[in-house]
Amino acid sequence: MKLHKRSWYFLLLALVLAGVLVAVAACGGDEEPTETTAAGGDGPVEGGTFSLFISEPAFIDPVNLQESEGTQVGNQLFDSLAEFDYLTGELKPAAAESWEANEDASVWTFHLVEDAKFHDGSDVTAEDFKYGWERICNPANESEISYHLSCVKGYDEMQEGTATELEGVKVVDDYTLEVTLSYAFGDFEYVVGHPALAPVPKEAVEADPAAFGDKPIGNGPFMMAEPWAHDQYVKVVKFDDYYGEAPHADGVNFLIFKDEETAFLEFQAENLDWTSIPSGQVEATKATYGEAPDGQTANPGAQTQTGPETAVYYILVNNQDEVLSNVALRQALSMAINRQAIIDTIFEGLREPATGIVPWGVAGYTKDQWAYSKYDVEAAKAKLEEAGFPGGEGLPEIALSCNSGVGHEDIMAMIQADFAAIGVTAKIDAVEWAQYLDKLGSGDFMMGRLGWIADYPVMDNFLYPLFTTGSGDNYAFYSDPAVDQALLDARATVDTDERISKYQAIEKTIGEAAPVIPLVMYRMGRVASDRVHNFVLSAQGLLNLEEAWISAAE
Repeated sequence: MKLHKRSWYFLLLALVLAGVLVAVAACGGDEEPTETTAAGGDGPVEGGTFSLFISEPAFIDPVNLQESEGTQVGNQLFDSLAEFDYLTGELKPAAAESWEANEDASVWTFHLVEDAKFHDGSDVTAEDFKYGWERICNPANESEISYHLSCVKGYDEMQEGTATELEGVKVVDDYTLEVTLSYAFGDFEYVVGHPALAPVPKEAVEADPAAFGDKPIGNGPFMMAEPWAHDQYVKVVKFDDYYGEAPHADGVNFLIFKDEETAFLEFQAENLDWTSIPSGQVEATKATYGEAPDGQTANPGAQTQTGPETAVYYILVNNQDEVLSNVALRQALSMAINRQAIIDTIFEGLREPATGIVPWGVAGYTKDQWAYSKYDVEAAKAKLEEAGFPGGEGLPEIALSCNSGVGHEDIMAMIQADFAAIGVTAKIDAVEWAQYLDKLGSGDFMMGRLGWIADYPVMDNFLYPLFTTGSGDNYAFYSDPAVDQALLDARATVDTDERISKYQAIEKTIGEAAPVIPLVMYRMGRVASDRVHNFVLSAQGLLNLEEAWISAAE
């Protein structure tokens, strides 16, 4: 059985979010869209090198592609079985040219592109996918992203150390990979679109694992030009034997800066082609460089990218805390927060209030899913009284924890003031990032903050990892056996519309317990130089550097 894709749904959703629905009438039926060119231009120019700002990655090796900066690089070096259209989010073939599932979506068969090569010239085969996935699931490698494969048969045994292979991953032949899951999972084809689930050449890794970590050998459109120069740059060049369409650019220099303010100054000095926009400079940037009409595609004179991201910023609430285990108290605190004021004051309006945990851009997103994710001071006071703390009387001081130095303290200060308005006293506990993660993992906090951007644009990715009992990403320590079972039932639903409907009901159920407090949905806040064309940033934060191009030197 071939599962149907949601291509039109994603296209319509992307257009609505970008505010350009009128463009549908001009799409010309089934014609393929053409690449955007500058006024009077003749089309894509070949050659040149992009210079792009990133922060120091954690990893660029697929074994632990866990954050935005490393994934940005890894996405250029590696192709997984599938990929997501940068503009619409539609699932498309990549290293697998096709695939199918059995009737209950518990067994998936992927047919690989034949004669694809790694950057060292060796063939890409099904065995390389099996090795790459097992490398992620091997506890000795301490990967923090193995949860992507938790549904694969044999995953638990690898985590427990009783197996060294994924029982459910079978190499049928060089170009056929069969994956058996522990349970039916209708969205598994989206999971395999994550850049980390790529093929990895065993011989190169095991010859020198450390060297591979700094200079990975992938199967993507770009290859490493030299080893990663930590805290300085990552340089990649076009891979001439790439099985897909060759990139227009000769290469990409990912330049590493410690902060976005420094990077923005370099951009203004015309030393960078792309950077993030510092707080307080969004409107000035749009006025100076123009804004991309669709929010995503930068071209000369329309260079600022402010489109929606499939991401949500939320306040963690420790559900195991003696005080915050009180559901009515969590509901009161959620309604006490003025989300729009935070957006206007801190983000220059470049966010939207989050009224549920699933953000815009994800199929099934529905506004106002969580009844208590709204600003209502009087209702918050009433809930506070219902919780047993009228006017805050008898309620201990609440600690608002966050990682320091990147602006989260300002958000917490506004939340602190909102809490004070209903009689709740709070203090801010800001620590450096590593220490903050330790606090979250150990449960040594009352309230905190996190952001979550879609690994793949499906509702499951915001519900299953964040709210399943015992999940490594469930830092709220929320637990509801009925929700756990409902999530498994939703995963096992093959029909797309029915599956989405089940996830929507689950999201609403979780929202009644207010286990976390959704705060804002993200917009991009990036700007490109006037020498780049057709420069698309996806809602998942990834750049399409294969189809972008650089103006010819004058």
